[in-house]
Amino acid sequence: MGMMKEFKEFAVKGNVIDMAVGVVIGAAFGKIVSSLVNDVIMPPIGKLTGGINFSDMVIDLSGQGYTSLAAAKEAGVATLNYGVFVQALIDFLIIAFVIFLAIKQINRLKKPAPAPDTRECPFCLTKIPMRATRCSACTSQVEPAAK
Repeated sequence: MGMMKEFKEFAVKGNVIDMAVGVVIGAAFGKIVSSLVNDVIMPPIGKLTGGINFSDMVIDLSGQGYTSLAAAKEAGVATLNYGVFVQALIDFLIIAFVIFLAIKQINRLKKPAPAPDTRECPFCLTKIPMRATRCSACTSQVEPAAK
């Protein structure tokens, strides 16, 4: 029974729930970026490169001369699918850039931590005001904190 209780405490902690929400949102975001790359970015790049379809960029390892991924898969031939890799790399770069921009904005919105208004007395370790010259607890003379 102890292990179930521990698991329940672990599963309902805020961090686990936050992580689960992040994974779901991340999966949806990945689909959006994949669509952006496949449907919006890659067609103009293909047009600029003379109609090259990146997903059809394969190296036929059988030597039979398949020129498209679909034809090679239909024949059950082993291929190096470097075009699919290029698309995955572009997906990653876009996702990483968007996450970078999002984190940059989140960090900009965070308020800086307020400066501390107390410090510890070096003699009795009681909290005293930053500008104090004498500790109110032990009455020791202390140097004012540097600004």
